[in-house]
Amino acid sequence: MTRKFNFSAGPAALPEAVLERVRDDLPEYGDTGCSVMEISHRGRVFGDIAARAEADLRELLGIPEDYRVLFLQGGATAQFALVPMNLLRDDEIADYVVTGHWGKKARTEAARAGRINLSVDTVESGYTKIPPVDQWRLSEGAGYLHFTPNETIAGVEFPSEPGAVGAPLVADMSSNILSRPLDVSRYGLIYAGAQKNIGPAGLCVLIISDEVLARCRDDLPSVFSYRAQAEQGSMLNTPNTFAWYVAGLVFQWVKEQGGVEAMGERNRRKADLLYEAIDASGFYSNPVDRDARSRMNVPFTLADPSLDPVFLEEAEHAGLLALKGHRSVGGMRASLYNAMPIEGVRGLVDFMEGFERRHG
Repeated sequence: MTRKFNFSAGPAALPEAVLERVRDDLPEYGDTGCSVMEISHRGRVFGDIAARAEADLRELLGIPEDYRVLFLQGGATAQFALVPMNLLRDDEIADYVVTGHWGKKARTEAARAGRINLSVDTVESGYTKIPPVDQWRLSEGAGYLHFTPNETIAGVEFPSEPGAVGAPLVADMSSNILSRPLDVSRYGLIYAGAQKNIGPAGLCVLIISDEVLARCRDDLPSVFSYRAQAEQGSMLNTPNTFAWYVAGLVFQWVKEQGGVEAMGERNRRKADLLYEAIDASGFYSNPVDRDARSRMNVPFTLADPSLDPVFLEEAEHAGLLALKGHRSVGGMRASLYNAMPIEGVRGLVDFMEGFERRHG
């Protein structure tokens, strides 16, 4: 078997060491006599897996003791609706910052559940900018402010947490969690779909402060209630045990690489390498403001769009997979999540330079 460099935006590449461990555990986990996928979520063995996964994530992100960690089903898209259902009271309004496709979807779903104020919408810029906080239209006494720190389609990322906004911060960190150090105490709620930097699809990790959890509504069906899920240790019903187990292996792998500090530096080098190649070329371009460029998802276009299918075909033959841009914007996109080694980015840059020489 020869693995290639997978630049998919999600489901994304997993670390090879994690895949090898999964392969070894599939037929029999330890000395249990059965597969890791066959272990009861109520038993001691899976209890140990779950406890270690949470402990490792807490260590990696420095999660304070007064925050709860949940491992839920439904992905981040489910949270677009569950966040306002849990956090927004009848007499409150929530502020939404839209800097791309996923922020827009979150805002649309939230509007079905409560009163929403659109504080920022950068659609007129083509989702290429992040305006400063002093330009946001904030609501007085908002229940929370929701934003998407990294937009996978537009390739826009907040360089740091927003300044004081007067409301608990809620963030969809699906595509950049664990990619650099994070001050969890700045947030009321963080949620992240697993299929980019955590593990396989089907799991969503939530990090929620006790303060925010205490003010959650108590009139929801239990399976949709953050409070009920927290009280049951994310096991109110049968969880996605396999994805939870793999997530735990990824957390161990990140620790072995030096933690999120080391990941942050490695991701910076990868992104710098690719952006420098794009900027030095008259053949490729990236539309995003330099101070808002994503380290995780790098969209780029060719000077001649008719060459797009040729580029993709030749790239795949060169062992560079899933570089096609999202259908809504076209062009190319290289996703540089934690599991992408810098050798893959070097291979992509070398290919791009050769392609420009042949077709430019």
